[in-house]
Amino acid sequence: MEKSRLTLFIFIALVLGVVAGYIYNTYVFADLNKQLSTASTAIKAIDKNIEALPDTTVAAYKDFKLQRIAQVKIQNQATDAREDKLELFNILSKIFLNLIKMIVAPLVFTTLVVGVAKVGDIKAVGRIGGKTMLWFISATLVSLLLGMLLVNLFEPGKTMHLPLPDSHLSTGIKKSALSLTEFIGHVFPKSFIEAMANNEILQIVVFSLFFGVATAAIGEQGKIVIKAMDAFAHVIMKITGYVMKMAPLAVFGAITAVVAKQGLGVLSTYGIFISEFYFSLIVLWSVIILAGYIVLRKPVFRLINSIKDAMLIAFSTSTSEAAYPKVLEELEKFGCSNKIVSFVLPLGYSFNLDGSMMYMTFASLFLAQSYDIHLSFGHQLSMLLVLMLTSKGVAGVPRASLVVIAGTLSMFNIPEAGLFLLIGIDPLLDMGRSATNVLGNAMATAVVSKWEGEEVGKQLIRE
Repeated sequence: MEKSRLTLFIFIALVLGVVAGYIYNTYVFADLNKQLSTASTAIKAIDKNIEALPDTTVAAYKDFKLQRIAQVKIQNQATDAREDKLELFNILSKIFLNLIKMIVAPLVFTTLVVGVAKVGDIKAVGRIGGKTMLWFISATLVSLLLGMLLVNLFEPGKTMHLPLPDSHLSTGIKKSALSLTEFIGHVFPKSFIEAMANNEILQIVVFSLFFGVATAAIGEQGKIVIKAMDAFAHVIMKITGYVMKMAPLAVFGAITAVVAKQGLGVLSTYGIFISEFYFSLIVLWSVIILAGYIVLRKPVFRLINSIKDAMLIAFSTSTSEAAYPKVLEELEKFGCSNKIVSFVLPLGYSFNLDGSMMYMTFASLFLAQSYDIHLSFGHQLSMLLVLMLTSKGVAGVPRASLVVIAGTLSMFNIPEAGLFLLIGIDPLLDMGRSATNVLGNAMATAVVSKWEGEEVGKQLIRE
């Protein structure tokens, strides 16, 4: 009953957030939105005039530059004023997300240590890890390939016919480096305390694996550690229950802020791209559920029903991390053992982001289509492989999908400035990506549990 009420409250908060956001966008922000629109139009016109000047030493060039600075100042002032009016709504979601981040690192550490220690020998850890990575790699390839196929089928960028932008324009998004040194530095922690403080999930996982194996290896003394860690994990789960009561307020604040800034008009402006991307996500959901059904059979539908709250939270807050504690709890209720859940789920949050994977190929090829840049099938496959490698090194990076895309575009001569097309609607797209990531990781954990011979689905506890 309590779980059903949470779902209802989250859904109500979602609807109220859309309504409140629309009211703010239409009435409260009317003048500010007009200023932003006027300034944006003026900046584009000035940029065209600057590009048309053959000589940058003439007085007209300096005048245009001064005009541009003035318009950018107006734009920034209007943006800041709008943010000030949304401060209360942002605070609601900020408090919830901060509390979730407070929970995630100790929860990953304690549950993973207990899980690995209970598995016991390194051979068992290797066996479970091998099955887990097999699913992750397969899911990543399918997600990337599906994104590539569907964007070629729909061709959402073909109608845009954008001219190639001036090379000096920058999105301000740091490109993802392919440096092996940086990747290794991101995986292996130099300080466990630093990794915990920064919520570096991948680094926490690495330390936890060492800690769990070592705990199992010391025998009787290790059992004391396992018991203490298990008790600590249950305390964190209790805290999670308290934090989740704030979820509807956080959802309301997050949705209101997004709709207030973007407006419902963004749905019509980018309607084709948004609708085709969400249809593609539905196709991906179908593939994930079908793959899960092949292994789990009918209990797969019980699993989906049990994680719907977690998916709603991820969708509304645009972060799959916010749903982590809830997913962990629901998977254990579904019948997955603690040792499997605490081992597979943290790895999934670093290596198995199915929704983000699909978005990377879909968005990259959308930008190529928008600039009428033809990429052969071979080039597209190369892009797919590059995205598969680069995406594994950005776990925990803000706007990770855009970061990876920015680093990939230049390799295929696609203007980086094209990301301006995506930045405005990225929060809307991130909602779907985050919910899909939750579904993919929950399914992966349940499947690995089944492969390990566990009777999943039969121990579902109803509240």
